[in-house]
Amino acid sequence: MIKTIRPLTLAVSFALMSVAAQAETVKIAFIDPLSGPFAPVGQNQLKSFQTIADLANQGKWAGEHKIEVVGFDNKGSPQESLTQLKAVIDQGYRYITQGNGSGVGLALLDAINKHNERNPGKEVVFLNYAAIDPDMTNSKCSFWHFRFDANSDMKMEALTTYMAPNKDIKNVYIIGQNYAFGQAVSRAAKDYLKRKRPDIKIVGDDLHPIAQVKDFSPYVAKIKASGADTVITGNWGADLALLIRAAKDADLKANFYTYYAVTTGVPTAMGAAGADRVKIVGNWMINADPASGKDIVEGYKKKYNDDFYTAQTHSSIGMLAQAIKQAKSTDPVKVAFAMEGAKFQSLNGGVMMNKVDHQLQQPLYIGTWTKVDGKAVKYDQENTGYGWKMDKKIDAYYATQPTSCQMKRPGA
Repeated sequence: MIKTIRPLTLAVSFALMSVAAQAETVKIAFIDPLSGPFAPVGQNQLKSFQTIADLANQGKWAGEHKIEVVGFDNKGSPQESLTQLKAVIDQGYRYITQGNGSGVGLALLDAINKHNERNPGKEVVFLNYAAIDPDMTNSKCSFWHFRFDANSDMKMEALTTYMAPNKDIKNVYIIGQNYAFGQAVSRAAKDYLKRKRPDIKIVGDDLHPIAQVKDFSPYVAKIKASGADTVITGNWGADLALLIRAAKDADLKANFYTYYAVTTGVPTAMGAAGADRVKIVGNWMINADPASGKDIVEGYKKKYNDDFYTAQTHSSIGMLAQAIKQAKSTDPVKVAFAMEGAKFQSLNGGVMMNKVDHQLQQPLYIGTWTKVDGKAVKYDQENTGYGWKMDKKIDAYYATQPTSCQMKRPGA
């Protein structure tokens, strides 16, 4: 007996085959330190990206398209990053992400701009999740670059707004890594404090080589001798962990206002000694609203015995996937246009990609390192028994900064 295939069944089969044929795997090259002193941070963030990519694929955020994030070790070097960029472009990658170091970010941005100008039809998009030098969305802004973290000026605006009413702050010491980001933090701290609290004295302003100082005790001795009651630092990774450890060993009583005390290794270095004295400004805090990321945080901890702390991985993957779906294409040019002005519900609430400069607008949080109490501090870090207690949520418009961006768009 010969079975007849119904026309409707045949049409459905062809439609499914067509969708399957069009579905692609969008590969993102993660170019950041996977070896060297900043490797623990890079490895944590690579796994964070892969965790969110898995979530996106399960939820079909990009429709039938899949997203895959693959790590490439740049050893923290701008030159090695350019070598890796060439390699991934040769392998067919059209999207890259990077965040650890604005010096690296600026080098990649320049190279991507030049590549895209010389190779129409083979454009690359840069998803910047943490390189926060303000120039990247001001004088050096680019259609091909999207930043998902708040830039250093936005964070300093939030931090100094929080600091200004505290009359106990009288003497501030600024210390940071000697590269674009550290220099931007120093400038903004002095400018914004002068505007908001002209009575505060800047009693020290040090920049040190990035990833080269093994003993911060001489710097801490200078801070102690200055009479500082407050330290502002943009240090991250090993440079912050070693600074905090030296401050603890010297029994420095000053309060620390940081950008990155959440990063791998720093919580362990602080331990109980940092309680109620180390503060942070960031774009997300799990203890502020545990429901917003509970499943991700707990699943990540169970799988890796590590902490998920980089919310930008969620907004980066989420906005990219949403743009792919909206554009009905994985083509970088079409996707980039779809990301401009896009809104997305991320872990820290509603966020928006500013069309003018490609700087994500999002709320910021100030928190204090505090002992877990099961209420205000439910989740700790690095099994220390301490975590971040939210002091203040600052709505996006408070931290918004003017931009000098004069963006050139394809076809303009």
